[in-house]
Amino acid sequence: MDHLWAPWRLSYVAAPKPPTVGEDCFICRGLAENNDRANLIAQRREHSVVLLNLFPYNNGHLLIAPKAHKATLEALTVDELLDVMEGVRESVRTLGELMKPDGFNVGLNLGKAAGAGLPGHLHWHVVPRWNGDTNFMPVLSETRVIVQSLEALYDLLMTRWGGQSAAPPCRPSLSG
Repeated sequence: MDHLWAPWRLSYVAAPKPPTVGEDCFICRGLAENNDRANLIAQRREHSVVLLNLFPYNNGHLLIAPKAHKATLEALTVDELLDVMEGVRESVRTLGELMKPDGFNVGLNLGKAAGAGLPGHLHWHVVPRWNGDTNFMPVLSETRVIVQSLEALYDLLMTRWGGQSAAPPCRPSLSG
């Protein structure tokens, strides 16, 4: 039997899950700091932010969230909702041009019971998909193979969105 080693996932799987309020929220924490690359922030918009997913489902997996820490759709202002949706649209367009996927999954997990890993701060997922990207690995062994590093994706996005692409690669801390 072959083994696929993904030791970087252990830090996520084994880490205690703190409540997500204010400074305990990785989105809010990243927005409060000045190191966008370290916090995987690819784009700061007027009312929203685009981040790389630290634990992606597929290459190019992005998160788009309002800057304000809000847990429900009703809590968003019209301007916040519009800016998030513009961020989703721009992310799909940019990933489509740069990565040439065959399609996208775009969605919001609203609440913990719906699968939200960060239920206190709304965020939409944009996941590029390619024909044949679901193979035996996730079906039989519940393992995904991600063929692009987060650093390479960040640098690719910075070719279009500008920013800190020259900084050395790093990973955000899950412990704060």
